[in-house]
Amino acid sequence: MTQTLSHRGPDDCGVWLSEQVSIAFGQRRLAIIDLSPMGHQPMVSANAQYTITFNGEIYNFRELRAELERRGVQFRGHSDTEVIVEGFVQWGVKSTIARLNGMFAIAAWDARERQLFLARDRMGEKPLYWAIFDGLVLFGSELKALRAHPGWKPTLNRGAIAAFLRHSYVPGPFTIYEDVYKLPPAGFVKIAHGGGPEVGVYWDLADVVSQGQRNTLRANEEELVDELEALLDDAVSRRMIADVPLGAFLSGGYDSSTVVALMQKASVRPVRTFTIGFENPVFDEAKHAEAVARHLGTDHTTFPVSGADALDVVPKLAEMYDEPFADPSQIPTHIVSALTRKRVTVALSGDGGDELFSGYDRYQRTENVWRPSAKVPLALRRLVSSSIRAVPPSTFDSIARYVPYVRRLPRVGQKAHRLAQLLSMSSIDSVYYQLISQIQDDDLVKGSQEVRTACWDQNLEVLLPDPVDCMRYLDMCAYLPDDILTKVDRASMAVALEVRVPLLDHRLVEWVWKLPSIQNARARRPKHLLRRVLARHVPDRLVERPKMGFGVPLGDWLRGPLRNWAEDLMSEACLSADDIFYVDAIRSLWTEFLSGDDRRYFLIWNVLMFQAWHRRWGEAAVADTGARRLESLLN
Repeated sequence: MTQTLSHRGPDDCGVWLSEQVSIAFGQRRLAIIDLSPMGHQPMVSANAQYTITFNGEIYNFRELRAELERRGVQFRGHSDTEVIVEGFVQWGVKSTIARLNGMFAIAAWDARERQLFLARDRMGEKPLYWAIFDGLVLFGSELKALRAHPGWKPTLNRGAIAAFLRHSYVPGPFTIYEDVYKLPPAGFVKIAHGGGPEVGVYWDLADVVSQGQRNTLRANEEELVDELEALLDDAVSRRMIADVPLGAFLSGGYDSSTVVALMQKASVRPVRTFTIGFENPVFDEAKHAEAVARHLGTDHTTFPVSGADALDVVPKLAEMYDEPFADPSQIPTHIVSALTRKRVTVALSGDGGDELFSGYDRYQRTENVWRPSAKVPLALRRLVSSSIRAVPPSTFDSIARYVPYVRRLPRVGQKAHRLAQLLSMSSIDSVYYQLISQIQDDDLVKGSQEVRTACWDQNLEVLLPDPVDCMRYLDMCAYLPDDILTKVDRASMAVALEVRVPLLDHRLVEWVWKLPSIQNARARRPKHLLRRVLARHVPDRLVERPKMGFGVPLGDWLRGPLRNWAEDLMSEACLSADDIFYVDAIRSLWTEFLSGDDRRYFLIWNVLMFQAWHRRWGEAAVADTGARRLESLLN
């Protein structure tokens, strides 16, 4: 099991076996803090009560260490792992976890009470999968570790497949397998010897939001900007602590530029920054990143990337993401991670800024379109919607080419059709659900009932009456941990690069939810307060431009250099295998796409990513499913 995760930890490995009961911990180490053998894991506390295996980093471990030393604890080394395990002795497991500021997946064994504990960081930066098969408890950072155990008994979860086709990821706490789960962000599990699991949380985003609504900040805007910069300064500087080379991703957008600006502010030497440059100007952010880097004086590297380089990543995706995952930005994210790892071992990222500071286009579309259009009779809105959707996306894209590049929106045709769909919706719940869906009323998976996620919560309008706040909350619950952070973790850890995300410091998250709506969800421009902080370090002219995202020309590839690969996976024979899909429906979508219809090409990519994953990993699950069906028939 440990060997399957060697890419996540190439520096050291360890296994611990209990002498009391049948329990074993394994760990692969990427050494960041205390590179000596004193940081070796699994680690046992000085009194031998607790054993820990831990992935991640704790950014306040020095303060916690000092507090423990005042209580008389004597440390053998200087790692954050030792601080955690000795904290368990002094404060207990759950209390210690609640004190941690960091990204982590932790397993701990209490030998005295014979209890196993599993815990995950508040925002879901580090993954933790777990399952129980006939009394056997398995857990690990990736599914491939669980698969390696002879007690692994997988069965495909058809409801999760349907949800994957909608979201482009499998939403937690579900996985692609029945009875195998992702531990949710801030999740905490206790399993007593001989007993079942007790599942809960040690920090609740819903409580954070509710308290924020009741305790709105009363400061003026200038004071808010000062408070935000102070929080960001501390979050960034804490994530710069490392005993190995460190740098940052820089796209030249607001989020990464803010992180890099504050890194450079805290550093006595030029910060190392990295970006990738594409041949296609629609997807190339290199010149913007270079301009910001020059202004800040960073030690900047631009890695030129060809289309062939990006295409080379596609066959690796099923191995890298060992359950179906189909966010196309997984490709450039892995490329920049692999190239950055040649220079540094740790990189800071600007992820999380869109969810915190209302940066996604869909938030602005809701604010600017839904509010006024909701006053128009539904029948009239649906008539306008039908008119827009009658024009193919390619036509909108062709017209957009006449717009100056600096003012041009990417994928304008797709966005026009999304806008049309928004106009036809009857409620804000249906608007959000439509915006995050790659399928509409499609019935593509046989025998499936789609698993329910936070998007189905009918009480959200009570908690969050503002529609933009509601969407931000839902994104933090699902899209952020299950898409964005999953993408970053797998893409970076596949090459043993640790990525840290300052904007997701939980103290910052709690502060942002206290902001009045006029300063965030309904501010006069997206990310208003964050832009105010950045403007103190970088001129607006260097970062002011339409939001690009981190994309690739997927449609062109699927009709061009990836055509043979895709045709194979989309063949009737391949789609018919294992009786999962309604083949005619998917073949029809594929034919329409090849004829030039780009409306569903993200759904096409989702199907292809499932097919590629199933070819790599699905045989064992299918074989086991077949065996179980045969057994049930015989019985």
